[in-house]
Amino acid sequence: MADERGLAAEVEGAMDDPGAAPDVRYLAPAERPAAIRVSDALRSFVDFVGRWASWLILPLVLITMFDVTARKLVWIQIWLVGNFGRIFESTVLQELEWHFHTALFTLVLGYGYIWNTHVRVDLVRENLAFRKKAWLEMLGLTLFMIPYCLVVIWFALIYAYDSWAIGEISASQVGLANRWIIKSVLVLGLIVAALSGVAVWLQVAIVLWGPQSIRFPLMTLEWPEEAGSKIEGKERIQLEELEESEWDTETDSLRRPAKSTPVASGD
Repeated sequence: MADERGLAAEVEGAMDDPGAAPDVRYLAPAERPAAIRVSDALRSFVDFVGRWASWLILPLVLITMFDVTARKLVWIQIWLVGNFGRIFESTVLQELEWHFHTALFTLVLGYGYIWNTHVRVDLVRENLAFRKKAWLEMLGLTLFMIPYCLVVIWFALIYAYDSWAIGEISASQVGLANRWIIKSVLVLGLIVAALSGVAVWLQVAIVLWGPQSIRFPLMTLEWPEEAGSKIEGKERIQLEELEESEWDTETDSLRRPAKSTPVASGD
């Protein structure tokens, strides 16, 4: 029993000390614990929604550019409204701008989190050891992110349902109808954000309480032996090593060539 406690303490200490890390093994997708497979599935869904939602930037930019141009060339807008309908009216265009902006921002919230590209105002976390970072992530998810998302989803559902029930339209007489649609998109985006939090929570739970020698791709943390290899969730790439690297499908990262150790001279 004493030997087991000593081994456990040694492994836990190694997790905080990259130089003393025990032998580790990256798991193939089929070998990962059930919680990690669920996390991977949620991550794939959030990633799918975020990637497609990011295309909303195109109509947002095009509508904004057209609206600004049409205000200077009024005769073009008058001709378009007269021949193609009120969709080209300035008020409608402006409301479409903030509708697309709302949908874009809301639907990529979860995407930003699973790729660790969201803003972190942090003066302490980056100087902590690996397990302390994991505990901080766990507390933040359990006490703040997930409960907050669930509360806001509840009120946003009421917000969208009431809008549908009363047939809410724009406050402007010439604005868009069916205001419940954009409010429902807000609910969907918050649900995706909550799912991203659950995906990370499952990962962190395995990191804290699962076997310490297994490895799988993390979303918001870096394994001790990989510390400093990523920035904002993206792999750091040394240009001189790029040509000799290859993509590792098991770890979902670049496999760098082994660095040769210089041999001491006998002189």
